[in-house]
Amino acid sequence: MGKAEKGTPKDIANRIKAKGLQKLRWYCQMCQKQCRDENGFKCHTMSESHQRQLLLFADNPDKYIDSFSQEFLDGYINLLKRRFGTKRVHANNVYQEYIHDRDHVHMNATQWETLTDFVKWLGKEGHCTVDETEKGWYVAYIDRDPETIRRQEQLAKREKFEKDEEERMQEFINKQIEMGKAKGESEDPQYTELKRDNNEETIALNMKLGVMKKDKPSIQKSMSLLSAPSSSKPKEKPKKEEFKKRSALDEIIEEETQQKRMKEAEAKTNPPPKETRPAEKPWLVKDIVVKVVTKDLGSKYYKEKGVVKDVLDKYVAIVKLLQCGTKLKLDQAHLETVVPSEGRNVLILLGKHKGESATLKKINADKFCASLLLTSGPEKGEKIDVEYEHFSKIYTK
Repeated sequence: MGKAEKGTPKDIANRIKAKGLQKLRWYCQMCQKQCRDENGFKCHTMSESHQRQLLLFADNPDKYIDSFSQEFLDGYINLLKRRFGTKRVHANNVYQEYIHDRDHVHMNATQWETLTDFVKWLGKEGHCTVDETEKGWYVAYIDRDPETIRRQEQLAKREKFEKDEEERMQEFINKQIEMGKAKGESEDPQYTELKRDNNEETIALNMKLGVMKKDKPSIQKSMSLLSAPSSSKPKEKPKKEEFKKRSALDEIIEEETQQKRMKEAEAKTNPPPKETRPAEKPWLVKDIVVKVVTKDLGSKYYKEKGVVKDVLDKYVAIVKLLQCGTKLKLDQAHLETVVPSEGRNVLILLGKHKGESATLKKINADKFCASLLLTSGPEKGEKIDVEYEHFSKIYTK
């Protein structure tokens, strides 16, 4: 009987019956043919095409078994990697999802007779981590893909570069402390109890305070009170000494308070000149990437990166944050430079080569500096070592 024409009711019925899984014992792996019942499978085994496939299999059976085994292994491993990743999962659950594909390679055509043997083989060859429980065998895929390993190395490298200067400095300080303790240079301080001798000797204070001339008699008077001899009456001696000591201290406190008030009044009448920063050199330049290091604006903007849009003063700039697009007016004391990854372009902000562009070649984390290749200026093409604070990343769209 010929094959039904496409689109006829018989063809549609045949396709509906062939859709989905059927009994495995009526499937021929060599011919890749699924029979519907025992009679159909018997007719297929007696056919000429099946006999030719058996002759081919008899010539080299290991070749076909190895091929089917490899296809089954690849399909199972790919499904485990794609569907479950490196999670621990029941081996039979993965197998049930694998055999949902109608054209999959059946296990009875491979070198493994049961799923248990296959799982043990996976653990022995190092493809997966396997363990047996009361509920059965569990597998966990071991990802050795070079692309995954390279991605993990890039993430670790990025985290290392994103460490700010404070953390690096803290690590350096901790190392110095450990080295000092190892050499015996640092010792714990020893604290002793404060002991005061109960002597009746009079303490004379020789203090020179920078006060006006008209106040000198009062200070001399207080000093004379402290150094005055004791009274002849023994009963009134403690009261007079206490009164003299209190009055002397009061005089000193009053003089200091008066001196502070005079300084404050003088500061109001003659305000000091505008504050300058001779020790801090300006380094803000347009189109460089900087990082916000102040917590005064809140945790939302802390350690956010931005680009310098405009420099209002030598020490003040308008910074546009890269993540949210917010513009902030910040002082350079609240900003720090950004060290990019190797191969990126940077701008030198301080030193002999100020204003020249360069390419970052290597980062020396131990010395807190980087090796730069100059791309502009009279010394173009030469390599120099520059500290982290003296260069920053150039913003590129």
